[in-house]
Amino acid sequence: MSQPESRTRTATTWQDFSELVGSMRFAISLLVIICVASVAGTVLQQNRPLNTYIDQFGPFWAEFFERLSLFNVYNAWWFLLIMAFLVISTSLCVMRNAPSMLRDSLSFRDKVREGSWRSFPQRAEGGAELPPEAAAERTTQWLRRRGFAVRVRANGESRLVAAKAGAGNRLGYIFAHVAIVVICVGGLFDSELPIRLQVWLGGKAPVFDNMRIADVPPSGRLSMNNPSYRASALVPEGVQTRHAVVMVGDGALVQPLPFSLRLNDFVVDYYSTGMPSDFASHVTVFDDDTGESFDTVIRVNEPLAYRGVTVYQASFDDGGSRVRVLGHAVDGTLAEPFELEGRVGDELNLAAAAGGEGSVMFTALRPINVENLADAGAAQPRALGEHVAAVSGSAARDLSARFQNVGPSLEYQLTDSAGQSTQFHNYMLPVELDGSRVYLLGARNSPADVYHYLRIPADAQDGMGEFLALQHALADPLARREAATRFADVSLPVDAGPGASQAVADSAQRALDVFADGGLRSVTRFLEDNVPAAEQPRAAEVVVRLLTGAMSMLREVAREQADLPPLRDLDNDALVREEIWTRQALAALSDLSLYPAPVFLTLADFDHVEASVFQLSRTPGKMAVYLGCVLLVLGVFAMFYVRERRLWVWIRPEGQGSHALLAMTSQRRNLDFHREFDRLRREFGRLFPNKDTE
Repeated sequence: MSQPESRTRTATTWQDFSELVGSMRFAISLLVIICVASVAGTVLQQNRPLNTYIDQFGPFWAEFFERLSLFNVYNAWWFLLIMAFLVISTSLCVMRNAPSMLRDSLSFRDKVREGSWRSFPQRAEGGAELPPEAAAERTTQWLRRRGFAVRVRANGESRLVAAKAGAGNRLGYIFAHVAIVVICVGGLFDSELPIRLQVWLGGKAPVFDNMRIADVPPSGRLSMNNPSYRASALVPEGVQTRHAVVMVGDGALVQPLPFSLRLNDFVVDYYSTGMPSDFASHVTVFDDDTGESFDTVIRVNEPLAYRGVTVYQASFDDGGSRVRVLGHAVDGTLAEPFELEGRVGDELNLAAAAGGEGSVMFTALRPINVENLADAGAAQPRALGEHVAAVSGSAARDLSARFQNVGPSLEYQLTDSAGQSTQFHNYMLPVELDGSRVYLLGARNSPADVYHYLRIPADAQDGMGEFLALQHALADPLARREAATRFADVSLPVDAGPGASQAVADSAQRALDVFADGGLRSVTRFLEDNVPAAEQPRAAEVVVRLLTGAMSMLREVAREQADLPPLRDLDNDALVREEIWTRQALAALSDLSLYPAPVFLTLADFDHVEASVFQLSRTPGKMAVYLGCVLLVLGVFAMFYVRERRLWVWIRPEGQGSHALLAMTSQRRNLDFHREFDRLRREFGRLFPNKDTE
């Protein structure tokens, strides 16, 4: 193939490509894809942990959506590529059509011949006792009063008056298409594309390990002059920082700031429902280049803009509060609780404290918990062995009435030796539910689940001490035997033989032994294995009465072991309260057999430290977006509300006067256009009255 033929083929290929990319159907196809992707980005929650999507969609679909980047649609490589092609396509459209449109909008089309007059649907004819030159001058003045731009062209003694109005309609097309280009360019500039380009081409490598900012290598640090970024920074009270973190996939890059930010105080106000109504950060800004500093307040919808960086109040978190917890064995074998102390975010080894394996991480401290306690789980009669721990749901779910601050709570995560983690949420103070004050211990297997709460009844001192003493006594075989003997002594008449008393004591001890081994579920299995099915309901009633009475005696034994005064000479109201407490303790002890951990922790003391979560952004492309929006509004207004009209009047000499032909056209011949032409035709008839207008 010769060199000229090769250049010709290359030019043809490039021309075909530009025709395709710059065509309307290609741009519309890209817009449809962007709209579909935007729907996916709206329906699917973006930038959540992968485990959340696995719990929601399952492993297969979660991995499939992850490969398509549907969980981060607006920064996906294919979405940015489509946006880039849309910019190219629209730019080619503008470059191809804008010059001809501008020329057409500026042209008066004064080359139209008189012979084409009859081809116009809107036309008129008339005459006047004036020479063509004077008639053209009068016509020019008339059309200018009507808002037309006019040009007169002489052809010998004849005159052509060409007029136009609404030529800005063509500018609307140009403005609208340029607006799309400007908005897309501004959006691309403020997206993750500049950061990703630095990763792909600039040698930057996100950091995936947890390390101090001072230890981050240069490849994990961005330039302070980085033109565009969106970063976040968690700043505890009393701490100063001049770095933020830019997330790139599962990794992070450190973004230096042109100033330092110190959080002096964080203030949060709450609605009666417990939702934050306002939170504000009192900060001091230090400019290291000039040495200046100033105090300001950053709150929601009131960001700080300084040196090209905008600092938004995004959220708040724990800043490393110190907590002290007491650990209790679920099986009741520990006579005294063990103590742990650490900060939120710390991971502690349980082996040294509890003599077991695994670790605990304090994840959140909430000093204020406002819950709706109206009808928060009324007491229901439960079948033997049914799990009672789920009755309170999230401790308070009904939205009907009574909101109350139930005090601080601690969230922590226990990890066993196999690496399996369970999350817990325990309240520090007792909560009044169903007329009784109870401690709530919540547990869930994953963040996608809701917490299910175990109720532990509070004692007369509003503490958990008597319950823990009862739990420890239940784990002691000698205490169970003593309780069974006392139950037999008080439940049988005085003249009952020693054989009957021994039988009742043995039955009561067996009930306590079976219950201590696995709660009500263990009792249920025992009845199913040893009692015929037809007799199980009646046997269950007998066992429940036996177990309740023996548990009351066990409570007396536990109080004696804990050096608590005995429960004697109680009036009816006090007796009812104590019976309710015993039943609740029985249910809680049964539920502890299902507790998903060998220990549970209670919050003993804390030193709360707040932290503010700031979002920092440098978005120079937003000015381009604002400009594009203005152009888009102007373009849409011009295209839909500005009507282009063209009008011609041919004037030629006829006798002592002149003969005139009128024609008018428009791209949109709607009702307004016909009304305007009718008005102009009547006025034309008054200017040239010598012949009837059509």
